[in-house]
Amino acid sequence: MSVKMNKRKHDDETDNKPSRVLSRFKSDTGETLPGGLLDLPINVTVDKLQAICNALLQHEDPVPLAFYVNNIEITDTLEKNIEKNFNISENVLEIVYQPQAIFKVKSITRCTGSLEGHKEAVISVAFSPDGKHLASGSGDTTVRFWDIYTQTPYYTCEGHKHWVLCISWSPCSNKLVSACKNGMILHWDPKTGKQVGKAMIGHKMWVTSISWEPYHKNPDCRYLVSASKDCDLRIWDITFNQTVRVLSGHTKCVTCVKWGGSGLIYSASQDRTIKVWRAEDGILCRTLEGHGHWVNTLALNVDYVLRTGPFQMSKTKDKIEDPLEYAKNQYTSIGEEKLVSGSDDFTLFLWKPEKEKKPIARMTGHQQLINDVKFSPDGRIIASASFDKSIKLWDSNTGNYIASLRGHVQAVYSITWSADSRLLLSGSADSTLKVWSMKTYKIFLDLPGHADEVYAVDWSPDGLRVASGGKDKVLKLWQN
Repeated sequence: MSVKMNKRKHDDETDNKPSRVLSRFKSDTGETLPGGLLDLPINVTVDKLQAICNALLQHEDPVPLAFYVNNIEITDTLEKNIEKNFNISENVLEIVYQPQAIFKVKSITRCTGSLEGHKEAVISVAFSPDGKHLASGSGDTTVRFWDIYTQTPYYTCEGHKHWVLCISWSPCSNKLVSACKNGMILHWDPKTGKQVGKAMIGHKMWVTSISWEPYHKNPDCRYLVSASKDCDLRIWDITFNQTVRVLSGHTKCVTCVKWGGSGLIYSASQDRTIKVWRAEDGILCRTLEGHGHWVNTLALNVDYVLRTGPFQMSKTKDKIEDPLEYAKNQYTSIGEEKLVSGSDDFTLFLWKPEKEKKPIARMTGHQQLINDVKFSPDGRIIASASFDKSIKLWDSNTGNYIASLRGHVQAVYSITWSADSRLLLSGSADSTLKVWSMKTYKIFLDLPGHADEVYAVDWSPDGLRVASGGKDKVLKLWQN
């Protein structure tokens, strides 16, 4: 009899458990979706949420969306994301929706080529914005262009007299500039491998970073900004190969520079500050302070859309838009620019640098200096790489900590995202590359192959391949 009573009591509790929950959709920027409160079944699937949200957004062509509750993605039903202490009958559940990449990037799984030729360490590697070309810079003073299809060298470009420290593609993919430890900047034609015009000379010490004016601001891709150990930034006109403007104000080495999409230039320095400059006249708008040691690295939430500019990476779009209009639309779709800075003080700061001097957040947790920081292409997550052998993930709106990715046994030097923001790749002093899943926050693939430290990695903007280079003087290509 007691067994029957217990069974009846269990059935009653099951029957009384609420099967629906009051919910509302919010964008990842915090805007509530028109439509008010929705009474949803707790077993509603991701596919049903897609249909409901796209209908409320009035999309004629449904857009792929991801949904999150308390920063955890809904991968099955809503019920599995509702916390045990959440009172379904009294509280409103907020579901954050995030537009996803239209195409899905397949993970790289194997090394398809070891590209030899450099006589010293490969310090920088970069795919062109259209994903069709690859260049590398080395301590052997040369720049090399590589054929990504036959995996053979196109051209070896000689002209520098010292280590090539950084290379940068123009947003139109038709130009490449390189800078060396002597402070000299050279302009190369990827089609011929020949130097264009005379050397750009002006910096008194080595160049640490280069950034181009965005395509939607100038489709001629005529201007770039360089940062140097001599404490200055210089804006160059590469048509005449001369300095247009010198931006002076930092008191120590300028470590990183970014040319933003709204006409501002951001520079980080060993003087512990980040400066915001107006590109059109070189006026210093504001100085961002807070770091207690050198600021090593910067990233913008618009970096991916500024990089790809006019190029439509999706393979599913039928219509081809005007490149300039497309680049403008891509940029404006991201919204307000956010900046993240990483430092030798083991911390990161998140900023709204267009208007505010106070940071949104100070992000702590790393145990050693921060080498690299990158926003995911969709702008939702920040990844930071450190000498403490870990990568940490942060929410890009609040700066809140999400997860630590552990697996490397030496310092992590460089990180790069897949174009769909679903995978992250890291290169380390332990000679390996690792692919990390953003669904599980765990190692998806371990990629050994380099014989020494990996200094530089880049995932092509079209998502098809990865390039890596390092101390072993070899450039490696990786594909699915």
